Amino acid sequence: MIFVHVTVGENSKSAAAKRRQQEIMKHNKINNVPTNLITGFLGVGKTSAMLHLLRNKPTNERWAILVNEFGEIGVDGSLLTGQYSEEQGVFVREVPGGCMCCAAGVPMKIALNQLLIHAKPDRLLIEPTGLGHPQEILKVLTSEHYQDVLLLEKTVTLVDARNLADKRYTSHDIFNQQIAIADIVIGNKVELYENADKEALKQYVKHHGQANAEVIFSTQGQMPITKLAGPPAATILLEHHHHVTTKSLIADAILPECGFLKAMNSGEGFYSVGWRFSINIVFNHSKLIELLKSIKADRIKAVFNTNLGALGYNISENTLTETKLNTIKESRIEIISDKKDDSIEAQLMDCIHR
Repeated sequence: MIFVHVTVGENSKSAAAKRRQQEIMKHNKINNVPTNLITGFLGVGKTSAMLHLLRNKPTNERWAILVNEFGEIGVDGSLLTGQYSEEQGVFVREVPGGCMCCAAGVPMKIALNQLLIHAKPDRLLIEPTGLGHPQEILKVLTSEHYQDVLLLEKTVTLVDARNLADKRYTSHDIFNQQIAIADIVIGNKVELYENADKEALKQYVKHHGQANAEVIFSTQGQMPITKLAGPPAATILLEHHHHVTTKSLIADAILPECGFLKAMNSGEGFYSVGWRFSINIVFNHSKLIELLKSIKADRIKAVFNTNLGALGYNISENTLTETKLNTIKESRIEIISDKKDDSIEAQLMDCIHR
């Protein structure tokens, strides 16, 4: 059972808007959509877990995916749509620009509503940014606005147990929030663990998580699809404390004549910098690989139109994964780090295929 305590006042205008939205959902026969939150800190393997779930999706079901990213550009949506299409029953919407319940505010609700109406899904999966506030997202999902629309089921948190020895993680409020709300904690990348890492995670969840939280271990974020079903066990007191803004999303802006744009964001001790490039700009694959391997960052995700075709990149812990994509609309790259590097743009330009 989720207990939600909201301290935000609601005027008659917002109440009327909620009633209109509920009528739209009812008209479109969108009721009690099973909904899962898939959380985890930066680089833990949330997107890999999402792709694994999609590979095992029943072919007759329609799944909706709402992806939130810390960076302003947004890459995860392109990585997913580059491998799964709406014809395959996979519908994806993206909310870049930080925690989707606060930094993106109204765009998050708009994206979720539009996604539900368009997809009419059998299941909704929500992947917040690794630096987002999961308790606040649960508050939105369990609000009166979505009371008859969404049926909240298990919340899944992915953790790399090796990080429990690093105070940057264990002292971080969001890292601990992610464990506190989890019905299932997945110790991901288990093949890299030392002998004591598994027990360390079990003990950490015992002291910081839900009493009945289940701990399982995995590689590549793999988990039985049956784990998604069932009511959440979390009891959470949620206070609204974020400043909501209706800032425009750079991820959706029209590209300027030069064919590219840059965007930056910061928060929770991290910086993000990202670029969007016109699909007409082609990157040299060899030069691109060399550059991506040289960048020092906590997290890099990208999709590029290269001389070898459309390719997706996922880089974490000095491991670069390249994936062939069916299609992309433009090239995008997002870099998250605790330090700034102003030299990357010039290096990206040097990778353009001449």
